[in-house]
Amino acid sequence: MSQLQDNFGRRFHYLRMSVTDVCNFKCTYCLPDGYRPDGKPKFLDLNEIEHLVSAFSQVGTQKIRITGGEPSLRKDFTDIIRIVNDNDKIKTIATTTNGYRLAKHAQEWYDAGLRRINISVDSLDPKMFYQITGENKFDEVMRGVDAALEAGFERVKINAVLLKGLNDKDLPRFLHWIKNTPIDLRFIELMETGLGHDYFKAHHLAGNDIKSQLEQAGWQFDTPAADDGPAQNFSHQDYQGRIGLIMPYAKNFCASCNRLRVSANGKLHLCLFTENGVDLRDLLQTSDQQAELVERLHGQLAQKKQTHFLHDGITGVTQHLASIGG
Repeated sequence: MSQLQDNFGRRFHYLRMSVTDVCNFKCTYCLPDGYRPDGKPKFLDLNEIEHLVSAFSQVGTQKIRITGGEPSLRKDFTDIIRIVNDNDKIKTIATTTNGYRLAKHAQEWYDAGLRRINISVDSLDPKMFYQITGENKFDEVMRGVDAALEAGFERVKINAVLLKGLNDKDLPRFLHWIKNTPIDLRFIELMETGLGHDYFKAHHLAGNDIKSQLEQAGWQFDTPAADDGPAQNFSHQDYQGRIGLIMPYAKNFCASCNRLRVSANGKLHLCLFTENGVDLRDLLQTSDQQAELVERLHGQLAQKKQTHFLHDGITGVTQHLASIGG
């Protein structure tokens, strides 16, 4: 079956597959009031996940990132990793986690087939970490980072959302950390969601400001691989770690889009800011539905827009990014 491609010539190798929208942190930029169930149907089970992975593997998907919410809250999280790993067409298995279970399970997840891991660490100051996340778990998360490095993951990345007036003074501390530590540090520019205008206005910090600082300090742009995400990556001869910048307001940010999203309830989202997903769940029940599911995927790609329209002030109605694995 042919590679998924939209009307703008973009080819899609990368699936972000949410397995839950539940999270135990209360990050101010995502779930400031904590997780609140909304009565949605239960999340995709292992059988449905297997059928989903199989269909996407038939249309050129080579990389799957297991996301949430916090994906490790699922008791069968290791089984989900194994299901993805059992598909020979999937070359890269990654996850994004808040890290609270990482110290205990890093080796188990690696042994199941997980090879890349992103850990959210929005500040290296324990007090600021608590202020942003609502959880006093800094030491626990940092032990998890150490465990991931020891387990042998191909790539360990640290995600930090840039927040003016909060963690914007942390850059020197982060740089000191990656001087002799082989991790990828990714700064994510705050995005305005449908109900977050006041927070965005108070705390948005342009990623280009950080980019200018890095370039002036001798950091060099790295050519992206085909299955890379949206980050602009930089390296420096004096540092073991790398830095990535995710800047959704940068010019032509959407031109290289190569990823699709499926929510924990089985809805296909063509963009993080799409208001309504397309239900796939009815075609995830038996293996003989695969051809119809693949046909639906191809049909939906024709509907993908050229851009996310953030520059035009159109933010969609996504209330928190955890709901579709942002």
